[in-house]
Amino acid sequence: MNTLLNNSAEFSLLVQRFFLERLMQQRNVSPRTVEAYRDTFRLLFSYAEQRLHRPPARLTLSDFDADLVLGFLDHLESVRHNCIRSRNARLAAVHSFSRYLALQCPPALHLVQRILAIPLKRFEKPMLGFMSREEIRAVLGAPDPDTWFGQRDRTLLQVLYNTGARVSEVIGIRIEDVTVDGAPCVRLHGKGRKQRTVPLWKETATQIRKWLQHQDGQANQPLLPNRHGEPMTRANVAERITLAVRRAAIECPQLCDRHITPHSLRHTVALHLLQSGVDITVIALWLGHESPVTTHGYVELDMAMKERTLKALSPPSTKKARYHPPDALLKFLQGL
Repeated sequence: MNTLLNNSAEFSLLVQRFFLERLMQQRNVSPRTVEAYRDTFRLLFSYAEQRLHRPPARLTLSDFDADLVLGFLDHLESVRHNCIRSRNARLAAVHSFSRYLALQCPPALHLVQRILAIPLKRFEKPMLGFMSREEIRAVLGAPDPDTWFGQRDRTLLQVLYNTGARVSEVIGIRIEDVTVDGAPCVRLHGKGRKQRTVPLWKETATQIRKWLQHQDGQANQPLLPNRHGEPMTRANVAERITLAVRRAAIECPQLCDRHITPHSLRHTVALHLLQSGVDITVIALWLGHESPVTTHGYVELDMAMKERTLKALSPPSTKKARYHPPDALLKFLQGL
């Protein structure tokens, strides 16, 4: 066997070059992509250490095989209870590194081919969750306006519903990204370094202006800080939304036991724009979708649109006869 496959120093060097040269220098991927790949390999090497009883620094190319990757994917689902989407995202990162290995270390090609042959797992795509206009009004008004946290949470919820921003986008908003005078708008830093500007309603601009009056922040500081002045985290945003929903359930009992996430507000504004007659391509631009095809999922939620379509259709006047198999064998097969 080639000595490169059993050289731990060679494997460590390839991992470092993959991140520093391939991802950061050659492909210039976003910091979030680097973080996602980093977390994948930290989990993979931690699993390999438990399975092979060797620290990551002593792993070799021969250890990085399909059996290890398959065991890691099973570990993600059965032990860490990751969903299939997360499992597939981790596998995509491993596939990317494997393709890099095929170019940089041809002796490992037979190992790489087996890893690249591991498919992404198919999964059922659930219906998107959303809130009615009555429910969203109750949630937006739930935080206490007389406290610092309440004012911040009102601003957070109003911006989320107005813009349809992803949670990563809303916690990344800086004070300098917001214009509240003239034509109010906010600049969002989206996935893949894409930026977009979304106009703000008068109510949203008023809420942000009121919030900034209580802040003494600089232009480069976060619009929505935590108690320490740092940007809110994803978990922090989810926690505050859950608290607002719990309070809003007093006014709207139908919100009880509902699992409302930051992405639920994104789905909600998309559906409300669709119901208001906004073209789907405009909604795609509003949400920062790379393709309007992604936005078509919201059409599935609009029952009013489906009912209008149903009324436009007239039932056929001809009566359809039921098909009967002609013999016993076909009847047997039909009954399976």
